[in-house]
Amino acid sequence: MKGKKLSVIIIARNAEELIGDCLQSVKRADEIIMVDSGSTDKTTEIGKKFGAKVIEVSGKPINFSQWRNQGLKAAKGKWVFYLDSDERVTPGLKKEIKAVIKQGKGNAFAIPRRNFYLGKEVRHGGAWPDYVKRLFKKDKLEKWKGRLHEEPVFEGELGHLKEPMVHLTHRDLSSMVEKTRQWSMIEADLLYQAKHPPVTWWRILRIMLGEFWKRAVRQQGWRDGTVGWIEIVYQMFSRFITYARLWERQQK
Repeated sequence: MKGKKLSVIIIARNAEELIGDCLQSVKRADEIIMVDSGSTDKTTEIGKKFGAKVIEVSGKPINFSQWRNQGLKAAKGKWVFYLDSDERVTPGLKKEIKAVIKQGKGNAFAIPRRNFYLGKEVRHGGAWPDYVKRLFKKDKLEKWKGRLHEEPVFEGELGHLKEPMVHLTHRDLSSMVEKTRQWSMIEADLLYQAKHPPVTWWRILRIMLGEFWKRAVRQQGWRDGTVGWIEIVYQMFSRFITYARLWERQQK
């Protein structure tokens, strides 16, 4: 593995319908590492067919930082690039990443995402440019921290690339509700551990109205049409479930 320039690290679980296109978009990378958190479908099998080094880890409890750190530890490239199974690297982004690596300037870079909700590209409600920190010089990336909304700890300033990746998030209502079911439990637990003030009816109402103001008014999510309104209401629902779970936890 000596001399590898770029290691792509992909976090996946039960993503057999998505992982093939994801891997196809980075198939020419020097190294592909797939951290699989307990798939029961053909995700790992597909990863191996594409030549990825598959690292199987426990899916419980959910800990994205731990999984990203395990991928970092296994990477042999001078640079590391993180990708999720529902994301795709565009030809333009490939060229820009190659240019960054060739120039060798900068230690960390955020990349904009073109987000698709229910099959439709959206540009409002916080959906664009939606920068995510994903490209790093390996020796400048110390670790990832945070169980759910993880953040990288790195040396130097953050740069921003221009070319976007594609993010096929919120593909159907069932997966959206399932994601809220899982993530809300973790978020409520984190708030409880942080000794959040007691949840009351007015606090829940304020949280939901605050989410509406942010998504619909300030970020103008309504401009994306029906899908935009579905996303606005969904985000309000997601916040409601999290704080209802926190209230439930506080009663025990």
